[in-house]
Amino acid sequence: MLFACLCLVSTFANAEELDLNTALQNTYRTCAEIDDNLHDLKVLAGVNTAVTAVGTAVGTGAVATGFVKQKTDKEIDKLEKILEKLKNIESNMQQKPSNDVAALRNDLDVYFEAHKNDSEVEQNSIQSQIDELTEKSKKLGNWRTGLLAGNTATSVAGAIIASKTINKDDIKGQIDACISATKELNNAIMQAKMNGEDITEADTIYKACREYEYIDISPINNRGKGAMIASSIGAGLGGVGTITSAVANTDKTREDNSETGKKKEKDLNTASNVLSIGATAASATATVFNATQIAAIKKVAKVSESCTGVLK
Repeated sequence: MLFACLCLVSTFANAEELDLNTALQNTYRTCAEIDDNLHDLKVLAGVNTAVTAVGTAVGTGAVATGFVKQKTDKEIDKLEKILEKLKNIESNMQQKPSNDVAALRNDLDVYFEAHKNDSEVEQNSIQSQIDELTEKSKKLGNWRTGLLAGNTATSVAGAIIASKTINKDDIKGQIDACISATKELNNAIMQAKMNGEDITEADTIYKACREYEYIDISPINNRGKGAMIASSIGAGLGGVGTITSAVANTDKTREDNSETGKKKEKDLNTASNVLSIGATAASATATVFNATQIAAIKKVAKVSESCTGVLK
């Protein structure tokens, strides 16, 4: 037991203690730049919040445009069916009855002659409405494609910016180094106090910078990763949606009036709308992650401002 105590005393005696000036210099070297780096990080997160918010707004516009287009296309489909029925009626009226009854044939001829212009006028009116709605549908399709492209661009930018906020300048490593230096400063303060040295400034620095020990910085990286993942998903959905929307709005797709062609166009438009919703939701999620990342940075910044303030 006595041997163990002697060894322990010997260990403490031989332990190398930093003098107060060296400990202060180490604390300044490891802690002074954290505040500036956090400021840069907060700016990046703020810019990304704005970028993804714009992406959310643009995506919302794409969704709304897509649904208006879908409604317009349904109106076109109804009018085309009415027009087809009118054309069939006119064709049937032009055919002579197989029954060779002169009176019946005469009545039909007289009726057709009297009303053939009415049918033509009605068909022209419906065709005019179809042409007008088709032009509107094309414009809406182009707008949706453009808005989706804009949403995709902001999502790509958001993913890149978010990746830069993760472990920027190794904030965690800097804070850990500052905590270690602060602990060494505390040991130096106790030794200096025993030697009768003035510890006022050193004690002020220690009390301000030791608060890093009680700060959890993991939310900064976690929310940055969340924003990067959400933006990446949004970029993928938006990119596919942009292509799908563009294909759905080509003349080749629109002018194929076969049953297969119409189904393909409808399916492409539906897919575009679904992808628009997904891309917009991803942008909104990224915006939330970015905003909460700023809040996490601000908590750490309160300590860094206090620590850096006394160091300077």
